[in-house]
Amino acid sequence: MGVGGQSLNRVVFLDRDGVINAAVVRNGKPHPPDSVAETRILNDVPQALALLKAAGFRLAVITNQPDVARGTQTQAAVEAINAFLASQLPLDHFEVCYHDEGDGCDCRKPKTGMLERAARELELDLKNSFVVGDRHGDVELSRNAGARSVLVRTGYGEGELAWHAKNWPRKPEFIAADLTEAVQWILQEVRR
Repeated sequence: MGVGGQSLNRVVFLDRDGVINAAVVRNGKPHPPDSVAETRILNDVPQALALLKAAGFRLAVITNQPDVARGTQTQAAVEAINAFLASQLPLDHFEVCYHDEGDGCDCRKPKTGMLERAARELELDLKNSFVVGDRHGDVELSRNAGARSVLVRTGYGEGELAWHAKNWPRKPEFIAADLTEAVQWILQEVRR
């Protein structure tokens, strides 16, 4: 434990598609990129992640990639995209769920398996962590793990807000326009 009882291993868990990289729109719906060539890091992400790193946060990507189980994406392509992102950004760790909804795994968000694995491997404190995502499942995941949640309006976020605004059983602690605004809120919260 650090000064004042704060953990030295604070973490921000980040959803991938729509938070770090742009979703690819096909037939009017957002999808994950199919390849590194289709992967575009959102403009504000490098600077936002640098601010978190400077504040002492570990950065872990947590992403559901059910298209692998559905046979419309390969695990190798997902891993290549993750490797590309890791080469461009100060990311510490990746956790991926390759299962589909009916597979009964412990890792598909909003289940906490990915967070728990990352916490064990990196010696992280989930209670002092944040989850930044663009879908309701990310908000549920944070609550299930005892973390705090930020919903960004990038990616799927705008549609999620419109669809669930009145019906969410659990609302995020903060709704941000983008990752930069999410990071500003996180840094303000840890200074309290």
